[in-house]
Amino acid sequence: MEKALNICKERPLTLAGMLVTIGVVYGDIGTSPLYVMKALVEGNGGLRSITPEFIYGSLSLIFWTLTLLTTIKYVLIALKADNHGEGGILALYSLIRKRGAWLIVPAMIGGAALLADGVLTPAVTVTTAVEGLKGIPSYINNFGSNQSTVLLITVIILCVLFLIQRTGTEIIGRLFGPIMVLWFLMLGVFGIIHVFGNLDILKSFSPYYGIKLLFSDENKVGFAILGSVFLATTGAEALYSDLGHVGRRNIYATWPFVKICLLLNYFGQGAWLLQIKDNPGFHKIIGFNPFFEMMPSDFRIFGVAFATIAAIIASQALISGSFTLVSEAIKLDLLPRLRTYYPAMSKGQMYIPIVNILLMLSCIGVVLFFQTSAHMESAYGLAITITMLMTTILLFNYLLQKNVSRVLSFLMVILFGTLETAFFISSASKFFHGGFVTIIIASLILIMMVLWFKAAKLQQVVSKAVSLEDYITKLDHLRRDEHIPVYATNLVYLTSKSKPGKVNNEIIYSILDKRPKRAEVYWFVNVEVTDEPRTMAYSVENFGTDFVFKVQLRLGFRMEQKVSTYLRQVVTDLMEADEIKQQPQVYSTNAVNSNIGDFCFVLVREELGYDSDLPLYERLIMQFRLYIKEITVSPVRWFGLEHTDVKIEHVPLHFGAPRSIKLERETR
Repeated sequence: MEKALNICKERPLTLAGMLVTIGVVYGDIGTSPLYVMKALVEGNGGLRSITPEFIYGSLSLIFWTLTLLTTIKYVLIALKADNHGEGGILALYSLIRKRGAWLIVPAMIGGAALLADGVLTPAVTVTTAVEGLKGIPSYINNFGSNQSTVLLITVIILCVLFLIQRTGTEIIGRLFGPIMVLWFLMLGVFGIIHVFGNLDILKSFSPYYGIKLLFSDENKVGFAILGSVFLATTGAEALYSDLGHVGRRNIYATWPFVKICLLLNYFGQGAWLLQIKDNPGFHKIIGFNPFFEMMPSDFRIFGVAFATIAAIIASQALISGSFTLVSEAIKLDLLPRLRTYYPAMSKGQMYIPIVNILLMLSCIGVVLFFQTSAHMESAYGLAITITMLMTTILLFNYLLQKNVSRVLSFLMVILFGTLETAFFISSASKFFHGGFVTIIIASLILIMMVLWFKAAKLQQVVSKAVSLEDYITKLDHLRRDEHIPVYATNLVYLTSKSKPGKVNNEIIYSILDKRPKRAEVYWFVNVEVTDEPRTMAYSVENFGTDFVFKVQLRLGFRMEQKVSTYLRQVVTDLMEADEIKQQPQVYSTNAVNSNIGDFCFVLVREELGYDSDLPLYERLIMQFRLYIKEITVSPVRWFGLEHTDVKIEHVPLHFGAPRSIKLERETR
């Protein structure tokens, strides 16, 4: 018997949905014009060193990067690889993980790199936006051109942004859509004004100029220029990850508008650069940024304010995305359980305190370490190239799983794998100029994932499974034994064994050996995290009895595991089906559920046995897992049992044959 608790529907195409999509999905890629052309000009030696061929080639590379990676790979291919409406690298892994155990490797690497990107994006975008103040004379007259003021403003903005996460962002989130629509319109308007001033810039659509630039002397950094070009598409992975929030149709409908506005602004900056590149007055500007400089001087204060708001929205999207990614990793047993709150009524709105604190400290640390956005750009982009490469590997396996032609599948992986490898090598060339920060952050996250996953596999091996059918008679005798006081009406154990009829050996030990526990009904509950994100279903085994039940809860990797609430529904359903007797309560304040008895949940907590025969490195891994479990959220809170009667029992984990221990008797 299996019953569903929830049905998920695909999000329809609506005007409101399109508005939300523009506000939520495109924050990262939408703020790229703030720093892409700036990075290209600075990387080539400044305004004095650029030529028309350099500008045409740079714009050509930006256009084809956005077209090939963002439009073709992510919008046209990756969005079709949805996991019941959900996107992102971990959702994609969940969809194909049965194809091979090795697929966990690219999933973990990509997930770790994406979280590292979540640290860098707020630091880069907010700092770049605030640096626009340096182009305003009134600001310079009052505060000077010292970078310390910019850093102070940036840190204050980041602190406020992270501190408001606890209260939820649902209300301000409603403003994101209209604000970002105005932002993209502003990008398009300022771009098209300058494009019409020099229509020759449109020849940059030809790939000839981009390819020529890669091998031209006009390009001072060679293939390393791709590291700056890649910044134009850093939000593509976020676009895929936000699929579940807004739906495929809304992304399809809004991406053309967003891409046109972005290209107009890039081409507008290029046309403006062609116009002023020989003007000595612009050569003297410190921290030259064509995005702000091409604005009319009277509008620049509003442009900086608007850019700062857009940067905050982009940062908010990355923060929310980081919470979602960590939550998915927890459900897939790649990270330890962490305390999670849901401050808003909207699905997907969550807040993970420890993640928020670590992100805030890391972002502020990056800002203070690099000091300027130009230095941060060296680290930015490297993490996301890694994630994109890992996504390509998983997408290739997805296409094979869907029986797509092997020729087309190999062409896909070769094309995008080659492009992304080139971008990775280009970004990696800046390793010692700041890229090492990205690698350090991603490596720390990856190490945590690997150790946790390895320890989980070790624990699965040592935790023996026994058949409940072998103990039905003993449990029947125990529940009838009036010499033993009743422990609970419903005694509930959470078991890690998902196979039908199987439970952990230590659970039977707890019931029969440690202290005989008499109950009217014995419940054994296993929670299976499904590949689908929002599944809510259960199945029941009764072993031909009305007093022993194994319940299999099937919950999507995005659902809360409120076991107590779900189990009460299961009991109600079984009573209505006459599969279990009524449990009338004489003393109860709940008139509605007065026929359901009391529940006692027993959680068995593992400890590493000192006599376990385990190699040193595996013992250290297990000690690491058990220590982390002690300091993270308790199983009581994780399984939603805070307001129930819970008993915790400790049992040792024994790996291999116990060490031989023998005492010798001494004669006195």
